[in-house]
Amino acid sequence: MSIELTRSFLLWCTVINYGILLVWFLLFTLAHDWMRRFHGRWFRLSDEQFDSLHYLGMSIYKIGILLFNLVPFVVLWIVG
Repeated sequence: MSIELTRSFLLWCTVINYGILLVWFLLFTLAHDWMRRFHGRWFRLSDEQFDSLHYLGMSIYKIGILLFNLVPFVVLWIVG
């Protein structure tokens, strides 16, 4: 696998993952009550717990994107 192919792969992974994060954020902000009711069928969470779990999940997902996609892409861009 060439550096150029790997760089392209990591760039597309970053774009797709940030797209997923954006959809998650938009659903969370625009359809908050619907999501709360939908997840409330399975889990008994207060509004504060629900919000903090989603915030934590988005934070961990964003850190994962940075560590596993964006940083290797930047390194390959600098090296290549």
